[in-house]
Amino acid sequence: MLITKMLSPKSVLITGCNRGIGLEFVKQFLQLTKPPRFLFACCRNPEQATDLNVIAKSNSSVTVLQIDVTKQESIDKAKAYVASKVEGDGLNLLINNSGLVGRQGVEDVTREDMLKCYEVNAIGPLMMAQAFLPLLRQAASLSPSEPLSCNKAAIINMSTGVASISENSSGGRYPYRASKAALNMITSNLSLDLKTDGILCTAIHPGWVKTEMGGPNALISTEESLKGIMSVLEKLQGEEGSGKFYHGVRGDLIGW
Repeated sequence: MLITKMLSPKSVLITGCNRGIGLEFVKQFLQLTKPPRFLFACCRNPEQATDLNVIAKSNSSVTVLQIDVTKQESIDKAKAYVASKVEGDGLNLLINNSGLVGRQGVEDVTREDMLKCYEVNAIGPLMMAQAFLPLLRQAASLSPSEPLSCNKAAIINMSTGVASISENSSGGRYPYRASKAALNMITSNLSLDLKTDGILCTAIHPGWVKTEMGGPNALISTEESLKGIMSVLEKLQGEEGSGKFYHGVRGDLIGW
């Protein structure tokens, strides 16, 4: 039986931190008993991320980075910067949080709608994982005897309950459902391909959250959502925590 260790990754990179769930991720990591030494908070337009910049100014561990997950040059530039900062310690935790909602139905969905969501929700996270893989491997290699965990080396992909094929009972939202279902398959693939490297990879549904994406009718606040997610991240220990689809608020598994 594995003993759950306190969540305390030395380095964390999160995409989509300008608002909502991503911004709350930054706040929650800073509140840990042992906060990260490096917290790379990424967004497309850092100059417009007012709240994030305020946090960064008062916390030396936080670096606001420009990343557009649909542009490879942007990803590669950020990776080079992160590598120069973490040096031989590598990157412990990559959280692919950037997302794009697409609510179009069968009558009005377009090819462009589908492509846009796939670029951000599926292809972007895969390219992020690929780019930062050397740094994740580096971190994992420093503690080869330790079980898989978010402290060692992990990729967390923020998915959604509506991506579940087995639980789909209402249809619609073609771009969002399909692109996030693709992200789930990418997550499953990564968990298998990276297991021997000591890298955990899993997907998490944050719940229906009151954000710009979730809308005003959503059920929970970003604080409530992240309280659950952080608890799940802490409990992800060993191979059984990898390649799964978790409900971040309840902490149980969702069917693929």
